[in-house]
Amino acid sequence: MSAPATGHDARSLATRMHHAAWRVGKALRQRIRPARPALHVFVSGMQRSGTNLLMEVFDASLSTDVYHETDPRAFERYEMRDVARIRALAARSTAPVFVIKALCELDHIRSLMDEFAPAKTLWVVRDWRDSVHSAVKSFGNFVPQWRRLAAGDSRDWRGRGMSADTRALLARLLRDDASEAEGAAIMWYYRNVLFFEQTLETDPRVKVLFYERLVQAPLDAVAQVYDFIGLPGFSARIAARIHARSVKHRAPEGVSQDVAALCDALLGRFAALQGGGQ
Repeated sequence: MSAPATGHDARSLATRMHHAAWRVGKALRQRIRPARPALHVFVSGMQRSGTNLLMEVFDASLSTDVYHETDPRAFERYEMRDVARIRALAARSTAPVFVIKALCELDHIRSLMDEFAPAKTLWVVRDWRDSVHSAVKSFGNFVPQWRRLAAGDSRDWRGRGMSADTRALLARLLRDDASEAEGAAIMWYYRNVLFFEQTLETDPRVKVLFYERLVQAPLDAVAQVYDFIGLPGFSARIAARIHARSVKHRAPEGVSQDVAALCDALLGRFAALQGGGQ
């Protein structure tokens, strides 16, 4: 069985307690003044790309009901439960915007939006170099997963929805001496390329959000998120939930030129969607 797809929560205990108290108070207020969900929002992207930061931003709104991948009501081992279970949660929600993580479900984004219409998706992209450094610290087993997928295994979420072209590419690039960093880079590629393989770049319900912009220009980035979703009540206080994080773009050791070029090209495709800037 594959290891769970999660990572260490770097927030201080005081911060986590404060945010937990906020969520309890928000839930009480929503029960007093309930509203049925008018929009479903999926927060997507590769693990260790900043999706938790975005979830904190949504948590800060009084108009949201937010489900993290650690919530057993909506997830089992960090994978979203069946559609009927999620629909039941949304039906019982007392907030106008229902927000849920969708990381292991990247191959289902379009079908999820269709199933839960009206719906929107925010796909968070982080420079592959920093994502690899973070992933290697948090997870492991990248090369065995790469080898398994290249051989055609599609039993879990990592290989689900993978195109024949991507699988052939993984097989061609696999080396006996591949490093864990290179395996993490390959994973960054095969998970993020699903965005373009589903032609989500043409779907107006989907917005790409760069991690770097979120942490370096939070006021502007969060304002754009609130505008895209149609959330009321944007303020500097909400953007202040985001503190500076690591943005180094330092190339990890042990990644071949071919794999680095592959990831750079995909990162460039994402950057082109925003006029070349992050």
